Amino acid sequence: MYADDETVRRILLDTGDTWAVVGLSDNPSRAAYGVAGVLQRFGKKIVPVHPKAVTVHGERGYASLADIPFPVDVVDVFVNSDLAGGVADEAVAVGAKAVWFQLGVIDEAAYERTRAAGLAMVMDRCPAIEIPRLDDRA
Repeated sequence: MYADDETVRRILLDTGDTWAVVGLSDNPSRAAYGVAGVLQRFGKKIVPVHPKAVTVHGERGYASLADIPFPVDVVDVFVNSDLAGGVADEAVAVGAKAVWFQLGVIDEAAYERTRAAGLAMVMDRCPAIEIPRLDDRA
């Protein structure tokens, strides 16, 4: 409903390989941890974004998107829906090409703002579910 299959495919295959995963911590019981591992196996460079700025899956973490000293292609959002719109706005501000709100993360106003800013956007879907439909490396 919040993204067609072509947008999903384009983000996963053509948008770029650097994915900032907002809300990613070193807690293996959290969904973000597992999804980040799938993204890595699919060839994506993950960038953990969490207030604690911890290293996850061998990648250095940053406290915010603004702290990342290199370009980010996709911002994958694992925060509460109430906070997701602010993260989408930050993604626009740092020049990301796309924003992906995970399952259950819904902010329709942020979806519209992000798309109006020219970014591709997916909401309420999970790349770890979508990747196996595209590729057998997952």
